[in-house]
Amino acid sequence: MDYIDKALEKLREWIDKVVDALLGPQTQPEHEPIPIPVDDRNQRRR
Repeated sequence: MDYIDKALEKLREWIDKVVDALLGPQTQPEHEPIPIPVDDRNQRRR
C-alpha cells in the first residue's frame, strides 16, 4: 500500500505542475489592507 500512496502523491504533484503550466500558478487571496488610524483634527481647523 505504501508504494501506491507514494505513486499517487507523485501523480498529484505532476498534475499540479501541469495545471500550473497551463493555467498559471494558483492565485492567493489578496490580503485585506490594514486600516491605519489618522489623526486629522489639525487638518480640519485650517
